[in-house]
Amino acid sequence: MRIRLETRFITPAWLNFVLPVIAVFATLVLCGGLVVAAGADVFEAYTALFKGAFGNRFNFVETLVKAAPLVFTGLAVAVAFRARFWNIGAEGQLLAGAMAAAFIGAREGLPTWSLVPSMLVGGALAGGVWASIPALLKVRLKVDDVVATLMLNFVIFYAMMALLSGPWKDSLSGYPDSPDIRMVAEFPILLETTRLHLGVLLAALGAVVVWLVMTRTTFGFAIRAVGENTRAAAHGGIPVNRVVLFTAVLSGGLAGLAGVGEVAGLHFQVMATLSPGYGYTGIVIAMLARLNPLGVVPAAIFFAAIATGAESMSRATGVPVFLADVIQGASLICMLVALLFTQYRVRLKTVMRNA
Repeated sequence: MRIRLETRFITPAWLNFVLPVIAVFATLVLCGGLVVAAGADVFEAYTALFKGAFGNRFNFVETLVKAAPLVFTGLAVAVAFRARFWNIGAEGQLLAGAMAAAFIGAREGLPTWSLVPSMLVGGALAGGVWASIPALLKVRLKVDDVVATLMLNFVIFYAMMALLSGPWKDSLSGYPDSPDIRMVAEFPILLETTRLHLGVLLAALGAVVVWLVMTRTTFGFAIRAVGENTRAAAHGGIPVNRVVLFTAVLSGGLAGLAGVGEVAGLHFQVMATLSPGYGYTGIVIAMLARLNPLGVVPAAIFFAAIATGAESMSRATGVPVFLADVIQGASLICMLVALLFTQYRVRLKTVMRNA
């Protein structure tokens, strides 16, 4: 018997749904070996992990709060990748949106009613503008978008640190943080005695809106056409460069909204540790969701649950919290392997030997 791969001409719809589930299950099985190596029981460790994420109202809300920026960065990557604009810069675009939101939210001269809308618009514009830089370099000068978007993450991070250590440093605390935004600029709390803020709702609505744009509008069709075949899209009259540029702005705007949510909903200022890598995690989430905007939501909740429950698992079983990072990385590898089966099917061929 010999195993061979045959090209699929049609991918079954059910396979697109099942593969992410299989990838998550395979990830947990593989990482179970590390749990055993740490001297803990696998079932007990994973039970503690998911209880720490969903076991009570407080934990469940914290998981949703942590999922909100992941939804936005996942959407940002999913939209960009659909048009083959390889946006690795969601982290920097998140920081751009956060800085714009913190600047607007601290303004005393703005009317109270305008602060939250202005922060949302300003943060989205800042993220979109920052994403448009590598997009322009790509369409005008053929600069590699992976390198450009990745390098700009470091540019804006160190520019932010220069501001926080200098002219933007909070004079009251003395720490390298920006001044707090006004209290009236903070996102309203949706559930009393919790941290469930408006940004969580906006993230869920954002996934629906992006799905509608991608599936029900001519712009969404153009994005998908460019991503499927650039030459065919150009021959069909689609302005490819313009679509890539607008897609980059939309992608950066979504990542910028993640930064707005972190400032207006949780931290109320900008600091060096504002994002623990939400932009990079968004890449894994988008891949796990197969670039489907609606699929980004459960993928983001899964990753948020892993991050939220890791400490509970560590306290209960002694397994290091770093297992959460391993699970996130392993899930990407498992999903990439699973994607192979959307293009190929496994066939067993009997090899006849001569007597």
